[in-house]
Amino acid sequence: MKMPEALETKFNDQITLEFEASLVYRQLSIEMELRDLPGIANWLRTQAEEEITHANKWIDHLTDRDNHPKIGAVPAPKVEVDSVLDAFEIALKHEERVSEAIRELYRAAIDDIDSKQLIQWFSNEQVEEESTVSEIVGRLKLIDNDGPGLLRMDTELGSRATGN
Repeated sequence: MKMPEALETKFNDQITLEFEASLVYRQLSIEMELRDLPGIANWLRTQAEEEITHANKWIDHLTDRDNHPKIGAVPAPKVEVDSVLDAFEIALKHEERVSEAIRELYRAAIDDIDSKQLIQWFSNEQVEEESTVSEIVGRLKLIDNDGPGLLRMDTELGSRATGN
């Protein structure tokens, strides 16, 4: 069943936001590559790829319902990173923004039964993503730029499998 045009617009806004999230994570990955932290860079790059997968889920839902997915203007990421902690605080702030956008989409789609399962999946995903990034932020605060601690964190985060 085709969704109303106003709801389609909100879904398209979410698609654009997912692509924006991907670019933010990719830029953060580059920043960590430049700091010779390949494991952390890998974790962030994998997250960037996951955000594209998320955008594709929204796109597929619209096309399955005979709506027209449209990617809006995606701004270049403006991130200033002075430390690994900065990178993950930026990531957490962006995840919180995505979470709020999904809650807004849920409210807008409250009467659209066909979207509820997808939106609930994303809501659950966002709880997990915020929790994961928040835990990393907490651990980085404990490390407090300690070299050996950062290298351990780099090794640990680098073990994340790609293609999630």
